Amino acid sequence: MRTNPETGIYSGYYRLVESYRNHSGRVCHRTLLNAGFLDALDATQRNLIQNILTEKAKNPNGLLFNLPMTDDPVVFKYVEAFYSQMVAEKRIDVPDQKLAQDASSNGKDLQLIDINSIRNKDVREIGAEWMSYQAMQQLQIGRFLTQQGWSTDDIRLAQSHIIARAVYPASELETARWMRENSSVCEITGYDIEKVTKDQLYRISKKLYAEKEALEQHLSMRTNELFDIEDKIMLYDLTNTYFEGRKEGSRLAKFGRSKEKRSDAKLVVLALVVNPQGFIKYSSVLQGNMADPNTLEGMINNLRVKTSSSAKKALVVIDAGIATDKNLAMIKDKGYDYLCVSRSSLKKYQLESGAQKVTVTDNKKQEIALCRVKSDRNTDYYLKVESPTKALKERSMNEQFRQRFEEGLKKIADSLGKKGGVKQEDKVYERIGRLKQKYPSIQRFFDIEIEVKEAVASKQKTKDAHSGSETKRIATSIKWTIKQGVDINGHSGVYFLRTSLEESPEAVIWQFYNVIREIESTFRVLKTDLDLRPIYHKNDDSTMAHLHLGLLAYWLVNTIRHQLKPHGINSGWREIVRTMNTQKAVTTLAQNQQDQVIMIRRCSEPNQNVRKLYDALKYKYAPFTKRKSVVHKSELENEQFIEIQAMALG
Repeated sequence: MRTNPETGIYSGYYRLVESYRNHSGRVCHRTLLNAGFLDALDATQRNLIQNILTEKAKNPNGLLFNLPMTDDPVVFKYVEAFYSQMVAEKRIDVPDQKLAQDASSNGKDLQLIDINSIRNKDVREIGAEWMSYQAMQQLQIGRFLTQQGWSTDDIRLAQSHIIARAVYPASELETARWMRENSSVCEITGYDIEKVTKDQLYRISKKLYAEKEALEQHLSMRTNELFDIEDKIMLYDLTNTYFEGRKEGSRLAKFGRSKEKRSDAKLVVLALVVNPQGFIKYSSVLQGNMADPNTLEGMINNLRVKTSSSAKKALVVIDAGIATDKNLAMIKDKGYDYLCVSRSSLKKYQLESGAQKVTVTDNKKQEIALCRVKSDRNTDYYLKVESPTKALKERSMNEQFRQRFEEGLKKIADSLGKKGGVKQEDKVYERIGRLKQKYPSIQRFFDIEIEVKEAVASKQKTKDAHSGSETKRIATSIKWTIKQGVDINGHSGVYFLRTSLEESPEAVIWQFYNVIREIESTFRVLKTDLDLRPIYHKNDDSTMAHLHLGLLAYWLVNTIRHQLKPHGINSGWREIVRTMNTQKAVTTLAQNQQDQVIMIRRCSEPNQNVRKLYDALKYKYAPFTKRKSVVHKSELENEQFIEIQAMALG
């Protein structure tokens, strides 16, 4: 019963239905005809039409006099129309075998199985691997390697290794074990899992590194096309990572200033140029003792060769440690603009004529005052930045350092009056020097005076010298005061930005500078999420291949995260991998009534959080829908994952 949309009357909607028994003996129904609303007919006419259609369907070649008798022209009109419709839609004259397999015709594969024989095996992680593979397809890495003449096997192995580095960063030995036992990455890429060994992974890493220059340029151009990026801003910075081991004979590993405070370990420096979206434009691996300012010119020269003509007037944003006057002049000579934090705080400056303070907010919604100033040093555009929050933090730090510095001086002074304390002038100065080295930011504000007297002490007799006396200089007291006219917190919360963009407004300069946080985020992902530190490889070739593989994995990571950010998904990479690993690939086995074992390989349904990531990326939910195979139970007698059970047939 339903409402007729033409008449608005609640009445019957009629169908002609056939019943039959399926191959399991179960009674089923199928619709032969949707007759619709028959309000114009009475019950007798409707029953007569049904009887005539039933007879015609059972005996399509039967004679007319075998049909129910009627002279009602309305009945004949409906019979002819309905019968023609059933013939046109192939609803009648269906073989019995077809009816018995009606479920199969609707996409169903019905089997009679023993539920006690159902087993699951070969459960593997597939979510993060499948997501990374689809990102790799976006970047067209496989297509690039094909154009370079790589074999299909090597391309698949390379794809597997890059994905493994992104999802499960580990040594080649551990990665090979993970690929064989835990992951579906080879199932996705098509590489033979039996061929996976640590030696194969070492080999393919070095082969990928041989393609570094061309592959890096391909990825740079591909992401620009994919996400419509113009590369108007370039960020340059360096980081270092340390080695475990002595690294004897290495030309890369050198002792230097470790950002992880590993002064006991040799280092290697990684220099990167990235755009504000976090994509790498150029990378270089340098010796561990390379000074930061000396690395810039080589990177700028390579960058000019590798970037498009539209990016050759880009803005280069660098850290204060690299921003020497020589480097800034070089950047300008190469045709770029620059933006950096001034290496030294300006002491003599004046406001530009008509300049006014502009208030902006940082990423934590805290107010910051900006004002354009001039310096006597040069004609560059300087922007004075005043942050009340930063000032409060720096004042607190200064007070803490001042207190600790004075406590250290007091300990040295107290030692002068103790028996056995350090009193010799040179030793006292040595202790003060170490204290100054420990607190370099605060010691420059103090004047320290030491009173010294000469004392005669007896000289001990040795084998080569006679006993006698000697004169020693002994410190008797130490006094310290804060220098006259100095305010320790005078510059707290104040720093200066220096740029060649003379015509840009203050707020625009501040916005440009803030993108430097993106390269800091890049280094965090590389060193923490992708496990680039420490390095265990013994020779330099393996070290370079290891770092390059990490950079390739970073391309996948950033491609995914860049597409998630517009949807408000800002999770870290490790959290994304954890979420995606809830999706598994599973093989299910069961025995049917023909003594056959049915094996079905499927991906688990993604949960709500996984679907949210797939939908944001516009990726497919699974690499395959279903893979089915049927084998006789005798072929599986030696397998340990299923118990073959007898099944009654009736």
